[in-house]
Amino acid sequence: MNKEIESLIGNIEKIIVGKRSAITMVIAAMLSEGHILIEDVPGVGKTRLVSALANSVDGHFNRIQLTPDIMPSDIVGFSMIDPVTKQMKYQQGAAMCNFLLADEINRASPKAQSSLLEIMEEHQISLDGKTMSLPSPFMVLATQNPVETYGTYHLPEAQMDRFMMKISMGYPSPEEELDIINRSETNSFTKKLDSVMTLDDIESHIGNVKKIECKESIKKYIVDLLNATRNSDLIKLGASPRAGIAMLKAAKAIAYINGRDYVVPDDVRDVMPSVISHRLMLSAKGKAAYTNSEDITAEVAKTVSVPVR
Repeated sequence: MNKEIESLIGNIEKIIVGKRSAITMVIAAMLSEGHILIEDVPGVGKTRLVSALANSVDGHFNRIQLTPDIMPSDIVGFSMIDPVTKQMKYQQGAAMCNFLLADEINRASPKAQSSLLEIMEEHQISLDGKTMSLPSPFMVLATQNPVETYGTYHLPEAQMDRFMMKISMGYPSPEEELDIINRSETNSFTKKLDSVMTLDDIESHIGNVKKIECKESIKKYIVDLLNATRNSDLIKLGASPRAGIAMLKAAKAIAYINGRDYVVPDDVRDVMPSVISHRLMLSAKGKAAYTNSEDITAEVAKTVSVPVR
């Protein structure tokens, strides 16, 4: 594994217990300049994971707790008259940062959710006829609670497609949960993590990820996987072309994290559930046969031939 990435993962694991796979996917999304949605039940460490990543990296971190009364201006900012110069002045919103934690994104109104679309896709803010670029790197890490959905607003497919990945933390094992309880007695979860990576380091890693080699046969494998989701009778709406681009970028990031300068089919299979599942709409047959789209994604993948390296 890449030594610097291993150090970053190890630093996060000082706070997050037993979730190396989730941590790795979040870092892969960061290195491939993508955004990530963390969906799970309350109390499993969604927000803590994002905070641990932000504290491990020497960057500007903002958090916004999304509620129905949050306005788009709270996210992208607004213009106001400067009392001294009498000129219009831009007042920054929460999005003007390197890492934006959008906590409980499905509790925000559609108007507020839509304000995230441009910043996630274009990495810029348009306001009063002016366009302002966001800092680099920039990443949105959103959390969502799939239960207690009363009073929430379902994210439209267009916005779900903006997220490179969707992951779940899951409950810890009994051994991990005992470790968590023991750590809580010493308040080790509340300690401030030391930064182990600078923004320049992240930019350098992002550049290196883009240089990872991916053979044409593996790119064709990605296309075949996408088409399999579109032709399955279990799926009403298959993966978009944006999903294919995201899968390639994420697979390159996983290869880089694992210390390779080339992509192998296992890299694609590793990222496929996180990249594809939230972009699918299941058919009635799919809903009857499976409880979630991750299982269907795995089933569809079995129908596609794996290229020989």
